[in-house]
Amino acid sequence: MDTPNNPGPAVFEAPNPAADLNNQLTELLGLVAAGDQRAFAEFYRLTSRRVFGMAKRVLVDPDLSEDATQEVYLQVWQGAARFDRAAGSPLAWLMTIAHRRAIDRVRAVQAATDREAKYGAASQDRDRDLVVEEADTALEAEAVSRCLGTLTDTQRESVRLAYYGGLTYREVAERLGAAVPTIKSRIRDGLLRLKTCLGVS
Repeated sequence: MDTPNNPGPAVFEAPNPAADLNNQLTELLGLVAAGDQRAFAEFYRLTSRRVFGMAKRVLVDPDLSEDATQEVYLQVWQGAARFDRAAGSPLAWLMTIAHRRAIDRVRAVQAATDREAKYGAASQDRDRDLVVEEADTALEAEAVSRCLGTLTDTQRESVRLAYYGGLTYREVAERLGAAVPTIKSRIRDGLLRLKTCLGVS
């Protein structure tokens, strides 16, 4: 029987590290909101490993995870005053920010990847179009060269001077020592033969 002189076994409350940490973080956030850099450094020391772990679970890549972690603490520094202890614990608030930042990073990386893919596809299309265009031009030049070979020597020389040399009928006539009407006739007949050879209607 317990008596005042012989009390029963003392009852001790077990320490609650989580509650102690939350209280400490709440106090630190209040100081951070007031611009206390030392409090911010301590808040970072106590929580950064968890934030980085959250980011890495979402992002996998360590470098991206570090970037996301820095963004989280920038937001903490700028928005500590918005923490409402009635809405939840400091850790819950912090991990919510970390998760959102990691998801934002995933979306940004995906958007960049999509842009690169679209740019790459567009570049390939342009390159392919250039190759086709160059091939067509080469084939046309080859066909014209072949068809020029079907003209008489006088027709071919007259057409070359007029269309490749850029000379007028009179200049071609003077160059070849022929009358202008004769040159006109040669060029007209030569062009008709070229059109027929090239299959131009």
